[in-house]
Amino acid sequence: MRAHLARVDAVIVQAVIAGALSFSHLHDVAAAAGQDGWKAWAYPVSVDLLLVAAWRRMRQSQRAGQAAGGPRLWFLVALAASLGANVATAGLLDLDDVPAWLRVTVAGWPAVAFFGGTLLAHAPHTPEGPAASPATDAATAPDGGSSGAEGSDHKIPHPADPEPAPEPSAAPATAPAPAPAPAVALPPALVDRVRALAEEHRSATGRPADPDAVRTRLGLPPSMTASVAAHL
Repeated sequence: MRAHLARVDAVIVQAVIAGALSFSHLHDVAAAAGQDGWKAWAYPVSVDLLLVAAWRRMRQSQRAGQAAGGPRLWFLVALAASLGANVATAGLLDLDDVPAWLRVTVAGWPAVAFFGGTLLAHAPHTPEGPAASPATDAATAPDGGSSGAEGSDHKIPHPADPEPAPEPSAAPATAPAPAPAPAVALPPALVDRVRALAEEHRSATGRPADPDAVRTRLGLPPSMTASVAAHL
């Protein structure tokens, strides 16, 4: 907790020091440009307020998902004015002999700041919500109001009754499976070969032979599987 407070205090102190120095530089430039008295003190306030207002509006627009191009432009304008005053007082500008362009810039700053502040103040904060539908307006309009004819009833339209769901159609009857083809009689020699292969398989594995496997070994077509199984 103490470490957190120490960090916050350091940030506040740093911000106060930087703000005071920038404030002083802006005052010196404004005074050197011919703005004496209270007017020289008003210039730093105007620049810093525009800088803070543009920053806050830019952050609000970004959080609301809006374009922040306008607030960002005015933030850069105020930052350029503040940074320019800080650089000008670093010995690069003779404050006893200010050029005419700087006098014109300082004299025109109030109009620029007023225009920027007005645009920031009137910019929308959040996106506009969807417009109310006519049905909602009719439901919320008071009886006898100007939204309808005098003495007319305000009726809320009701949705049409939903159509009944179609009854599920009966599933199509499945076609009966075709009856297996009758076994074809095998020649005696082929019957002996089938039984020999079956006996050989039983002796080797101890299990009955598979009719399809025997049929494959004999080179017979698949339709002869039933005929081979009849002799196993």
